[in-house]
Amino acid sequence: MNPYVLMILLSSLGLGTTLTFASSHWLLAWMGLEINTLAIIPLMAQHHHPRAVEATTKYFLTQATAAAMIMFASTTNAWITGEWDMNNMSNSFASTMIITALALKIGLAPMHFWMPEVLQGLDLLTGLILSTWQKLAPFALIIQTAQMVDPMLLTSLGVLSTLIGGWGGLNQTQLRKILAYSSIAHMGWMIIILQYAPQLTLLALGTYIFMTSAAFLTLKMLFATKINTLSMTWSKAPILATTTALVLLSLGGLPPLTGFMPKWLILQELAKQNLPATATVMALAALLSLYFYLRLCYAMTLTISPSTANSITPWRTQTTQASLPLTISTMITLGLLPMTPAILMLTT
Repeated sequence: MNPYVLMILLSSLGLGTTLTFASSHWLLAWMGLEINTLAIIPLMAQHHHPRAVEATTKYFLTQATAAAMIMFASTTNAWITGEWDMNNMSNSFASTMIITALALKIGLAPMHFWMPEVLQGLDLLTGLILSTWQKLAPFALIIQTAQMVDPMLLTSLGVLSTLIGGWGGLNQTQLRKILAYSSIAHMGWMIIILQYAPQLTLLALGTYIFMTSAAFLTLKMLFATKINTLSMTWSKAPILATTTALVLLSLGGLPPLTGFMPKWLILQELAKQNLPATATVMALAALLSLYFYLRLCYAMTLTISPSTANSITPWRTQTTQASLPLTISTMITLGLLPMTPAILMLTT
């Protein structure tokens, strides 16, 4: 892609998200979301592959539907209340519809069906943008409107997302689909705690972004898109194979890695709010996700010689990819748990 065109598209991505962050007016927020969607579509379709075009079409249709729902709900609210302000969502129908539309935008269950299919058709770098940056603007709106929504709706969205995110990833062999279901499960963790401790939602979102970035950048470095390919990485890049296994365990939420921190604090907060049943279901749903992360770790680090490999041995050529972003995201993914007391001080 032409670097000037790429610069314009990435600037528009940034502009759309910033516009949504800064707005307290529904029309401006909607405009930011639209700029965001229109900026990523050429990035998704840049490879002119039938799968990429199909994924782009699916993404455009779902995002357009969600944007139309937001427009309809905010217009309804403005018609009833007489103002477009986000903090005045007194109409329960409009606020429920907006949360549903935003859930469709970020891929929360049961509006998640587009997410694995779209991510499967994209290259890893665009998939990374879709899984991280594209979540920020809708999440900003969800955080602003969550206090005016029925708590039961948010709880059911959260529990359903973690269960479906764990369940859906169990029998997948494609790494991008596994990361899509992982994303759905993480979104569920963020939504479940939103009404009780929004600062923990932000903490979970931050750690999720770093962990997912590390996972996507590692797969890009290894040119891996299937589990079979992972089984040959130990001979090509043993240190990278080791750190990747740890990154996957961090995504699963095992101590002493960074991914344990948000899960631990969220379960603790749910127990404080007298919701032991919800906390138990969330912890059990996390085990489902952990299973498929362990499956990837097993394929990477335990299926070594003399086992037969089901994929072509990769060439051991020197890579020209930038390794600094991968290094930074991996370090944050693996070593932030000791910072928990400092983060607790900041969030309380």
